[in-house]
Amino acid sequence: MNPAEFCLRHRTTSLVLTIILLACGVVSYIGMSRLEDPEFTIKDVLVYTTYPGASAEEVEEEVTDELETAIQQLGQLDELESKSQRGLSIITVSIKDKYDGGKLPQVWDELRRKVADAQSNLPPGADTSIVYDDYGDVYGVYLILHGDEYSYAELRRVADYLKRELLLVDDVAKIVMHGQRTEAIFVEPVREKLAQLGTSQDAILGQLRERNLVRDTGRVKVGSEFIAIDPTGEINSVEDVAELVFSHGERQFHLRDIAKVRRGYVEPQGEVVRYDGKNGIALGISTVEGGNVVRMGEALDKRLAELEGEIPLGMELSVISHQSAAVTKAIDGFVSSLVQALVIVIVMLLVFMGLRAGVLIGLVLLLTIMGSFVFLNPMGVALERVSLGALIIALGMLVDNAIVVVDGILVGLKRGKSATESAVAIVRQSALPLLGATAIAVFAFAAIGTSDNNAGEFCRSLFSVICVSLLLSWVTAVTVTPLLGVMMLRKPKEPTERKGRKGPGPAPFDNRFYRIYKNFLRGCIRFRWLTVLLVAGMFAAAIWAFGYVKQSFFPPSTRAQFMVDYWMPQGTHIDETTAGVERLENWLLEQDGITHVTSVVGRGALRFLLTYRPEKTNSAYAQLIVDVEDSKRIPELIGRTDAYLGEEHQDALGYGVKFELGPGGKGKIQPRFFGPDPEVLRELAEQAMEVMRDEPNAKAIRTDWRQKVKVLRPQLADDRANLLGIGKGELSLAIRQEFQGRTVGVFREGDLLLPVIMRASAPDRAAVDQVENIQVWSPVAKQRVPFNQVVSGMETEFEDEIRMRFDRKPMITVFCDPVEGTASALLEKLRPKIEAIPLPAGYSLEWFGETRDQQQANSALAAGIPVFALLMLLTTVMLFNSLRQPLVIWLCVPLSIIGVSAGLLLTDQPFSFMALLGFISLSGMLLKNAIVLVDELNAQLGAGKDAYDAVVDSAASRLLPVAMAASTTAFGMVPLFFDDFFASMAVTIVFGLMFATVLTMVGLPVFYTILYRIRPSAG
Repeated sequence: MNPAEFCLRHRTTSLVLTIILLACGVVSYIGMSRLEDPEFTIKDVLVYTTYPGASAEEVEEEVTDELETAIQQLGQLDELESKSQRGLSIITVSIKDKYDGGKLPQVWDELRRKVADAQSNLPPGADTSIVYDDYGDVYGVYLILHGDEYSYAELRRVADYLKRELLLVDDVAKIVMHGQRTEAIFVEPVREKLAQLGTSQDAILGQLRERNLVRDTGRVKVGSEFIAIDPTGEINSVEDVAELVFSHGERQFHLRDIAKVRRGYVEPQGEVVRYDGKNGIALGISTVEGGNVVRMGEALDKRLAELEGEIPLGMELSVISHQSAAVTKAIDGFVSSLVQALVIVIVMLLVFMGLRAGVLIGLVLLLTIMGSFVFLNPMGVALERVSLGALIIALGMLVDNAIVVVDGILVGLKRGKSATESAVAIVRQSALPLLGATAIAVFAFAAIGTSDNNAGEFCRSLFSVICVSLLLSWVTAVTVTPLLGVMMLRKPKEPTERKGRKGPGPAPFDNRFYRIYKNFLRGCIRFRWLTVLLVAGMFAAAIWAFGYVKQSFFPPSTRAQFMVDYWMPQGTHIDETTAGVERLENWLLEQDGITHVTSVVGRGALRFLLTYRPEKTNSAYAQLIVDVEDSKRIPELIGRTDAYLGEEHQDALGYGVKFELGPGGKGKIQPRFFGPDPEVLRELAEQAMEVMRDEPNAKAIRTDWRQKVKVLRPQLADDRANLLGIGKGELSLAIRQEFQGRTVGVFREGDLLLPVIMRASAPDRAAVDQVENIQVWSPVAKQRVPFNQVVSGMETEFEDEIRMRFDRKPMITVFCDPVEGTASALLEKLRPKIEAIPLPAGYSLEWFGETRDQQQANSALAAGIPVFALLMLLTTVMLFNSLRQPLVIWLCVPLSIIGVSAGLLLTDQPFSFMALLGFISLSGMLLKNAIVLVDELNAQLGAGKDAYDAVVDSAASRLLPVAMAASTTAFGMVPLFFDDFFASMAVTIVFGLMFATVLTMVGLPVFYTILYRIRPSAG
């Protein structure tokens, strides 16, 4: 049965169902999850393995290589990237795109088994590898606890309390702290006192190891009870440690008699977190899977307000990032844009279709939007940047079907038919073609929904929203629209047939406007080959002009923050890095427009944004997160910061970086050199950096190997050392105990386990030349012997502290970013010069960074295009059961490049990944319009009209619906012109659609007459 006829017969039921759909849509919208940006699965995991004392080369050969060999057996593996540095191996394992978040836990379990199996092959001294599968966790609420008057220990106690309390808040998954310092009990023997007593450090080592450990003394049966026995003697304070009694011969003495005992912090500090120049402890809070980040944020704010009285006076909890607030602001902004777009579309409908028709289509549009939420919510689609932007993009297309139906009813009314007859007739004629055209529009977006790449997954909700809303728009067009049309549209007082004409005729399209259009179209058909030549010329010019369009991947974020990366020379002590950061903080806080500065020294911040990739541990690195009053001032502030760093911090490499809106990040240009010899790799990297330094628009130039570092190498006198039974192990232990200290016990304080560290006193470890005073234990002599007896001298060497490999091949990466403009423009200048660098045999160059990310995203997208293009073509063929008509329709698709090139060049927008998505989706929009036109042409031919007249009249009859469909789509996207993320896509669609629609309404009839050899009628 005709769906319109069914709804008209069951009017009450249809209206009730319509109201229910609208109400359910409102409820679904309220209950939908909210995010700032769409989620995508980070398919990376880190494998950490410590190998204390080993050089980067030893770590690479003895640990990293063994683990990589085992991990490569993983069938789900995509690629491996490893960083081997002194004492530490970090392997980043990336899984193939086809494995989604639901399958990854199983993959991580298999990875753990592979890593565990490889442990027996690791060298003695290497610790057990740890697999960090939470590398992709996002800590949407990022806070910092700070207070000038409080120690780290006092901050830690309050932070622990807050962590315990906030973990109980709904939707909180876990809380991670960083920036805290490890406390320890230091025992620093005084050499002079040891000598006076005639004892050595070794005499107290054994006793310290045994003290304060939990021991099982057992239980004893006493009557009917089984009672535990627990003797006293535990250490409860630092004073207890100092009062420990030792014996030497017949003499007894306290530990305080021979050593200074104090409580302090382990040095050097692993990482430092600061807020506005004050040291602090950061807390990152993540949301449970499927949780509502807005609801969690509100609950956290409420609980923190309740706990405010528990935070000591002078201690503050400041916000680095609060995703809930950002989400609310972003959602409000997009909802505002959506409402603006909706108003624009409805106003256009009212102006061009009249009050009743405009209100009718507006009601159907509102119903379609709200009804879409009913299906999108169970699908797991959240309200975020892409899904709400997709609704704005879809707005114009959602009215296309309804416009055709309403226009058909209005035409029928003008021809003297009743509203019911007109509604049933237009749905009977258009339902199937409109369904096919809608399916084609959905297929045009489908490649986005099937791409497993991060960029595709990031944009997947675009397809979900378009698919659901467009299909629902067809359903409402053939059901609710004719029903409301019969109820709201009125028959004109007099039919508009021209006098003297028999039958209905095309009188509705016989006014001045349509006569001008028809005469122009007839002229184009008459001079058809000239028309084709002009269109071909415009097309060729557009292809040529497209070469001047800027290229990019994803645009930078508009959040009111930017980053400053700060690199001291590799090997710099973290205290020196912190000192440089303090100077930079003071300068930044003095700048107008900057409100707060958060600094993380020794590593990157927690992943507080999904698109943010934290830097791994490095004492020479710091990152500052700068809050600003107005995001529009960020380019200016970054420029000033870069200039200041270049002038005042010449020993460091520092530069400002914007946050990204999508996958990608800093270091956009990355040439990578592969080869076996580290020295050759460094030389190739240096040549590439020279090329970059010669380009004024390049900044942040560095390599991932960083500089070589100094290494002091005591030369072991093998003959003398062998006689004393001393090897590298004994010598290394003695040196470490002298300077950094040696853990010799544990101090238990509540739930804290503090290490007891023995090291030399401050004067004895103040300078490296104190190494000569070190005493090394000789197992042969049963005593300590001077350092100089087993060491012949000291040498200073330079070594690579960091070594990188990719898929087990040694490689070095050179990084840089543009000062202004797009990375692609800078790459275009650098690429020929870098590729001209001569490569020795066995060495190769590959390009990573933004160009590789973009290629991978485009490739993943392109993989699905042939399938869906074939489906679109088959649908067109099946709609018309013809080959020539689909050919005519598809000939219109390339015409969109004319508008796309013009639009991007006029607005100075780059052809980004989002613009590519818009370009692909254009095909569906154009095909949809062309199908409506050809369907009307077939209907007129079927009524027996002359072929030439049918071509001209069908074009005229579909001029308003096609023009309205294109116009509502184009003008509905106007709010997106002001959104950095969607701007290039909006420009691509609007200009491409408008130009192509105009050319379609002329070109398609011309192509049709050429293919079908139709000539103008005689006379």
